[in-house]
Amino acid sequence: MIAEIIINSNARALNRIFDYIVPKDMEKDIKVGARVFVPFGNGKKIEDGFIINLKEASEFANKEIAKLEVSESLTENNITLAKLMSRKYFCNISDCIKLMLPPGTGGKELSNRMKEKTGNFIFLKKEIDEINFLIENGKIKSDKHIRVLKFLEENDGIYISDLEVLTDVNRTIFKTLEKNGYIEIVEKQIERNPFVHKNIEKDKAKVLTEEQSKCFEEINDSIQNNKFSKNLIYGITGSGKTEIYLRLIQEVLNKEKSAIVLVPEISLTPQMVDRFLARFGDTVAVLHSKLSIGERFDEWQKISSGEKKIVIGARSAIFAPIENLGIIIIDEEHDMSYKSDTTPRYNAKDLAKYIAEKNNCPLVLGSATPEITTMYNAKENEINLYTLTKRANNSKLPKVQIIDLRNELANRK
Repeated sequence: MIAEIIINSNARALNRIFDYIVPKDMEKDIKVGARVFVPFGNGKKIEDGFIINLKEASEFANKEIAKLEVSESLTENNITLAKLMSRKYFCNISDCIKLMLPPGTGGKELSNRMKEKTGNFIFLKKEIDEINFLIENGKIKSDKHIRVLKFLEENDGIYISDLEVLTDVNRTIFKTLEKNGYIEIVEKQIERNPFVHKNIEKDKAKVLTEEQSKCFEEINDSIQNNKFSKNLIYGITGSGKTEIYLRLIQEVLNKEKSAIVLVPEISLTPQMVDRFLARFGDTVAVLHSKLSIGERFDEWQKISSGEKKIVIGARSAIFAPIENLGIIIIDEEHDMSYKSDTTPRYNAKDLAKYIAEKNNCPLVLGSATPEITTMYNAKENEINLYTLTKRANNSKLPKVQIIDLRNELANRK
C-alpha cells in the first residue's frame, strides 16, 4: 500500500504530493487524514505530514513511513476542504490542514504540542464503615491519618494539591495511607473549563413577534427537511435576531444534530456567550483568542468527542471538529474580521456556505447593516431575505435628530 503525503511545511516548493510505502504493521490503522512521520530528503531528517490519499502502487515510492500518530488524525472531509482552500486561496495544503488541528498541536516538535492536563486524585479504597471501625478500635491512631480519611468521607476523589491544603498535611501522609491500603492515588485528566466558576440562571424561550415567527418557521423548514438554504436576517438593532438563532439551534438539538455560530471577535463578549449558556448550558463550547491554548485545546476535544453540540467562536471556529452539523449561523455577517489577513487568507463565509451545502443544512446570515453583495444577492432571490422592522417586546427606537454642525459653530460666534 502507498500513501500520498503532504509535508508539514510553509515552503511553496513542498506544496506537492510525496509517495511513501506503508509498512505492513501499519496497514490496519492507516487512513486518509492520518498524521505521520517520514524520512525526508537525502539525510536522516524526519518530517511530519498528513496522508491525503491511499493507493495500491507507485513508481516513485522508495521510503517507508517511520511512525503513525494514531491519536492525531483528520477526516476525509477535512482533507477535501484543505485541497479546495489551497486551490481557491493559492496557499499550501499543509497551512490549511493546520487550521483543522486541535489548538497548540500544529508544531513539528512532539514535546511542544499541547496535551491533556492530568493530575493525581485521591479516592478511598476501603468502605467508610470499615475505616470508622478501625479508627474506633485504635487500629488507625495518627491524628493526621484520621483527619485525611474523615475529610475524604465527604470529598472522595479530590485533587491531591487541594487535599494537601485543606487538611494541612504533606504528601508523605498520603503515601503511607496508600501503602496501608486505605486510599488510592489515581491520575486523571484535569478539565480546563473557562466557565467553571460561572453561575448562570437558566433562560426560557421568549414569545416571538409576527416577523420573527415567519423567519423562524421558514428556516426551520430547511432544518426539518435536511435541506440547504441560504438566509439573511436583516433586522435593526434589538429586533430579536439572537432569539431566532436560539430557537433554530433548539430545533437542531431536538434532531440530535449540532450547530456552529460565528461571531466577530469584538462581539464575542461575556454577555453574548452567557445568553447561549443560559439557554443551552454545558452543551456550549466557546473558541476565541481570549481563552488560553489549554482551554481551547480542551474545548476542541469536547467538540470532537460529541460532548459539546454548539460551537460559538470567531472565524476559525468554522473548522471545529463537529459531527452531524444541523445549522451554521454567522452573526454580524458584514464584519470584515471573517476574512483572514494572514496565511492562509480565507473567507469564513465562503467556507460556511460550502460546509452547509455538504451537510444539507441551512446557513443563516444576520446583520443590521448587511454587506452590499449579500443584500444584492438577497434582492436577486439568491438568498432568502427576512426583514425585521420592529424591536422585540415592542420597545421603542431611540429618537434621532440630525444636527448641522456648521450652524452650531456659526451660532457659537
